[in-house]
Amino acid sequence: MTPDTLVSFEGVVKRFGGFVAVQRLDFEIRKGEFLAIMGSSGCGKTTTLRMLAGLEAPSEGVIRLSGQPVNDLPTWRRDTPMVWQSLALFPFLNVRENVEFALKMRGTPKAERRRRAEQWLERMHIGEFAERNISQLSGGQRQRVALARSLVVEPEILLLDEPLSALDAALKVRMQSVLKNLQRETGITFVYVTHSQSEAFSMADRVVIMSRGKIEQIGTPQDIYRRPGTRFVAEFLGSSNIFQGTLARDAQGGSALETPLGSFATENITGLEAGAQATMTVLDTKTHLAAERPAGERNVLAARMIGEEFVGSVATIYLEAAGGQEIRVQKGHDQLAALPLEIGRELFVHWNPADAHIIAEA
Repeated sequence: MTPDTLVSFEGVVKRFGGFVAVQRLDFEIRKGEFLAIMGSSGCGKTTTLRMLAGLEAPSEGVIRLSGQPVNDLPTWRRDTPMVWQSLALFPFLNVRENVEFALKMRGTPKAERRRRAEQWLERMHIGEFAERNISQLSGGQRQRVALARSLVVEPEILLLDEPLSALDAALKVRMQSVLKNLQRETGITFVYVTHSQSEAFSMADRVVIMSRGKIEQIGTPQDIYRRPGTRFVAEFLGSSNIFQGTLARDAQGGSALETPLGSFATENITGLEAGAQATMTVLDTKTHLAAERPAGERNVLAARMIGEEFVGSVATIYLEAAGGQEIRVQKGHDQLAALPLEIGRELFVHWNPADAHIIAEA
């Protein structure tokens, strides 16, 4: 445990009967960071958050908050407020009364809790709605009320369980900015559970990716995006082309991965010997397209175009290589303008060996 550790999970396991929902978690959450826990449904991310909140008890292991074990500490004594996916606002209270509620439960005097509630409503830019009923608010306004209600108690840590899932796409983007700015301004540790890669990667300082109750990788969004730690992570993110094969020495004396699609050169391999089974990932933004086989390139494969997708100024070209493997190339429209992009047309995909990332097979 380091001096900046706020929360530590030490050998934490959670079982529901014979089902293991969380398999031996060992990781730390730092003071003042924005940590996102992400994964598909059933991966154990919400169970992990609920154990930290005190809503579920670990079957094994210890959870520490500020160095103290909290396994047996009831929820109301942990100071770990949660913003729920459903928001869980009280419909029989107005906006200000909703924000005051936690302070009232703590015995804060009426004048003080009103002052603090109004302060947070102004901070969340919803002060004008203080006397309104919850039913009169938009989705984004309700979201801000839920945040104000949790932050008014000035906790060390705030837990958020997919709080943006019910919002439309445009409002999600705006609320992501609100959340990140709030976290930076207050210095409160945020632990944010989501299945959305865009939410996690746009807001978090570090990301925890889970699968089947275990942690696959922890790191900054940049590190995970560029260097996925396992094949699962690469497939889950969906931003890389993936090749599986056997490591070998290439004709130039360097390293290569021998695959059914060909031999592809790579660099910066450490801890792996020739003959080892490995996976190569290449970001779709690092692959290039050519109408003719490019001379002098070490990593080239032929593939037929099967589709294209446009998002703003960026296009993703989908191709099919031998054996039916899908290959993706993502470029700006200007970079693709000179190419004969036709369904069924054979094109040549190529990439720099330095842009290939190697993952050892487990």
